[in-house]
Amino acid sequence: MKLKSINPFSGEVTAEFDTLPDESCIEAALKGKEAFEKWRKLPVSDRVKPLAGLASIFRQKKREYARIITSEMGKPIKDAAAEIEKCALLCDYYHQNAEEFLKSEVIESEAAKSYVVFDPLGVILGIMPWNFPFWQVARWAVPTLTAGNVCLLKHASNVPITALEIEKIFREAGFPEHAFQTLLIGPQGAQRLIEQDQIDGVSLTGSVGAGSEVGSLAGKNLKKTVLELGGSDPFMVLEDADLEKAARAAVRSRTANAGQSCIAAKRLIVMESICEAFREKFVEVMNGLRIGDPMDESTDLGPVAKKQFVETLGKQLDDALKKGARAHRGPKPPNQGYFFQPVVLTELTAEMLVLKEEVFGPIAPVITARSEQDMIRIANATEFGLGAAIWTRDISKAERLAREIASGFIAINGIVKSDPCLPFGGVKKSGFGRELSHFGLKEFVNIKTIVIGG
Repeated sequence: MKLKSINPFSGEVTAEFDTLPDESCIEAALKGKEAFEKWRKLPVSDRVKPLAGLASIFRQKKREYARIITSEMGKPIKDAAAEIEKCALLCDYYHQNAEEFLKSEVIESEAAKSYVVFDPLGVILGIMPWNFPFWQVARWAVPTLTAGNVCLLKHASNVPITALEIEKIFREAGFPEHAFQTLLIGPQGAQRLIEQDQIDGVSLTGSVGAGSEVGSLAGKNLKKTVLELGGSDPFMVLEDADLEKAARAAVRSRTANAGQSCIAAKRLIVMESICEAFREKFVEVMNGLRIGDPMDESTDLGPVAKKQFVETLGKQLDDALKKGARAHRGPKPPNQGYFFQPVVLTELTAEMLVLKEEVFGPIAPVITARSEQDMIRIANATEFGLGAAIWTRDISKAERLAREIASGFIAINGIVKSDPCLPFGGVKKSGFGRELSHFGLKEFVNIKTIVIGG
């Protein structure tokens, strides 16, 4: 099996790589275990030192890495550069805070002394996606390594150049040899690796199907997992919202990365009395987007990452139109590349695929709500629970409504976006566990209790 790097704008195959045989993967896991035995014994003050170098490399080579992202998965170059800067900010955050987060915690008990320490687990396999190919890896690997673990990366099959480059970056930053290793393998190779005794935990960001398979296999082998899966985030607009700001935020959330984000605003739920006005503003803002060559700094919307994604989006759109939805088209894309014309859909019904499935592209369904409780009902009428946004001038009301929504992240008068200092993750079929913040730092640790008798 070969892994191909295909430019989504030109359609050209830019590189091909052979996948690793099982014996090479097992050897990498063994080397990782050896590196772990040394790395885990270092004090946190030493383990955070390479993070400064890592942040510096990200900043110094931001444009170079951004070009790799754009050429492999089609993200506009300005957004790719912002992704690299965010990786640097993540390194800054843990460099500054990890020692405090991982220090032992004294707990009062009947014993003379009792306290908790946070010991690393071992070799952690990361199965990462293509849509934020540097950021997703960094937000898993940086806290995992800082906690004293070592990392094996199985990246998405369409970003092999990115995967190999990331391994170089960690080594150049000063992490020990074999503390971070990239494995060019497919899904079956990853599944066989999970079964190996050398693997102590698995973190996956991906689809519900992939998460179910990996979670089941890891559970069978009694290995800790963190799963960040799909989303169908509601973007809720109440009657007193600032419609101009809400519409601009909704367009940004729905179309960023060509709509290929787990936390994109995938269902726009608007109160009935303002729905038409909001829809008009949304379409107006959407039509102002510049769609085209992702290497052009002025481009707002690039191609989707794969040709088959265009086909999937087309099927979802056709299903809605056949069932009575009305389409409001956005800017026309160029003739070349894996583009999908952005579109707003109204007059929707619950059986349409755009409301039943996760839509990973620039299709924006606008749903009318008759009341606040109807809005909450619609927001929760999904198997997902990753993020949600509420727009209103009444912050107290928004905070009350936020407690009624089943999701891991609520943005009030804003959009859902990850932040190094805030925990990130979902509920229901959006997965379990948390990344980022001190919560993410402690996902792959043994929370060990030590008690001294009287």
